[in-house]
Amino acid sequence: MRTHQLVLHWIEDRLSAGDLAVGGRLPAERTLAEQLQVSRTSVREAIRILEAMGVVRSGVGSGPDAGTVVISDPAAALGSALRLHVATQHLPVADIVETRVLLESWAAAQARRDAPELEEAATLLAAMDAPEGLSVDDFLALDVRFHLALAHAAGNAVVSAMMGSLRESIQGYAARLTGNLPDWNATASRLRTEHHAILAAVKEGDGSRAARLVADHIEGFYKEAGLGAG
Repeated sequence: MRTHQLVLHWIEDRLSAGDLAVGGRLPAERTLAEQLQVSRTSVREAIRILEAMGVVRSGVGSGPDAGTVVISDPAAALGSALRLHVATQHLPVADIVETRVLLESWAAAQARRDAPELEEAATLLAAMDAPEGLSVDDFLALDVRFHLALAHAAGNAVVSAMMGSLRESIQGYAARLTGNLPDWNATASRLRTEHHAILAAVKEGDGSRAARLVADHIEGFYKEAGLGAG
C-alpha cells in the first residue's frame, strides 16, 4: 500500500468510528505524519485527494477557516468524475441521460406535496417565465436548479447527490445541443409549459403522472436536439 493510502484509510476509519464528523478538523500535517510514520508529502497527497472528493476543505493561515475541515459535498466529486469520463467518451451521454430519466422519474413520483423545495421550484419557474426573455445559458441554469429542487423534494440524500452530479456532467453538453434546435424560443416555451405541468402533478400528489411527464420532458428535449442520431 502506498503511504498516502495509509493516511486515507486512517481518516476513513476515524470517520466511520465517529471520531471525526462534518465540521471537525484533521490533526495538523506534521502531527498526522508523525502519528502515522509517513512523510508530510504523503499527508498532503491524501488531503488533495480528499479535497477533490469533496470530503475536506483546506484553509491556510490562522483563524476559524484554518486547517483541514471535514465537509460533505458528494455531488461535486461525482460530477467532476462524470464530466471527465464523458469527455473521454467512456460513458456515452445517451446512457447518462437514460440514468437521469430513471432517477428523476422516481424522484417526481416520491416527491412530498408539502416539501419546501417545491416553493423554490415555483420561484424558479417564475424566473423562467420572465417576459423579457432569457439567454440560453441563463435558461439552462434555471432549468438545472428546477430539476434539482424536484429531486430534493423526494427527501433521498443519495438520489439528490447523484442527480446533482448527473445534471452537472451533462449541462455543458445540453447547451451545445441547443445549436441543433430549429427554433430555440419555441423549444423554451414548450419546456416551460412542461415544467408547470410537472410541478402541478407533484403538488396534486399524482406521482405516476409526474413521473411520466418528467420522462417525456427529458427524452423529448434530447430527441429534438438530435441525441442518439449520431
